[in-house]
Amino acid sequence: MIRTITIGSCVSVQGVVVGQLADGKVMVRVDEKTFVGYPVQAARAS
Repeated sequence: MIRTITIGSCVSVQGVVVGQLADGKVMVRVDEKTFVGYPVQAARAS
């Protein structure tokens, strides 16, 4: 599954989910690198 996470105040990364941490953060892999951050909420149509 592909997810988008934020790893800073304005930096986002999109990659394949490789794990989830107890504090709500998600780990995603992009090529050979793994990033950890908070998942971006899905946009909702009104």
